[in-house]
Amino acid sequence: MIIMQPSEDASARPEARRPTQLLRDILDTSDEFEQHVGRTLSVNATDLEAMEHLITHGPLAPTELSRRLNISTAAVTAVIDRLIGVGHVTRVQHPTDRRSVVVVPNPRSVETAMATLMPMIMGIDRVLDEFDDAEKEVIERYLDRVVTVYRAQLPEPADVPPPKPAIAPRRVDTPGQRRSSWKTETHLDGPTFNR
Repeated sequence: MIIMQPSEDASARPEARRPTQLLRDILDTSDEFEQHVGRTLSVNATDLEAMEHLITHGPLAPTELSRRLNISTAAVTAVIDRLIGVGHVTRVQHPTDRRSVVVVPNPRSVETAMATLMPMIMGIDRVLDEFDDAEKEVIERYLDRVVTVYRAQLPEPADVPPPKPAIAPRRVDTPGQRRSSWKTETHLDGPTFNR
C-alpha cells in the first residue's frame, strides 16, 4: 500500500469524487483483509501470495512459483521452507519429470483459507442483489473501466526486470581481541606455539 504524505501542495491536487475515494477505501480494506488471512494462516505477505498462486493454479514447480512471485529461486526456496514448516505445503516428485519437484498445497490449509475468503467473496457478490439490471450494467461498466485504467499504468511483462539474486549480507567483523586456537607455552629456550 502506498502512503501519501501531506505536502504544502496538497490543496493544489483536485479533490477526488466519492466513488474514487471509495475505491481507495476498498484497496485499503483489501490490504487489511489480506493481512487478516495471513494471520489466520500464520504466514507473511510473500508466503501468502505464494499460497494464493498454489490455491488458484494447483501444484507448481519452484521455478514457476519464483517467476510468479518475481523473486529469486533462492528466495522462493526460503518461502517454500517456511510454508512446509507451518504445514501448508509439501514438496513432491514431479509427476512426469523425476528430476524435479512440485510444491503442493495442503488440502486442510486450502480449506482454512477458503473458509476465511468465501464469506467475504459471497457477501460482496450478494450486494449486487440490491440493484436492478440497469444499475448492475452501470456498475460493471464503471469497474471495467477502472480496471482498464489501472492496468494501463502497469509496465508490459517483458519490461519488468528479473528478480535480483539473493545475496548474503556482507559480514563485517568489529575490531576486538582476536581469538586463536594457538596457545603460547613457555619453555626453557623461549616461547613456542602448540596447537
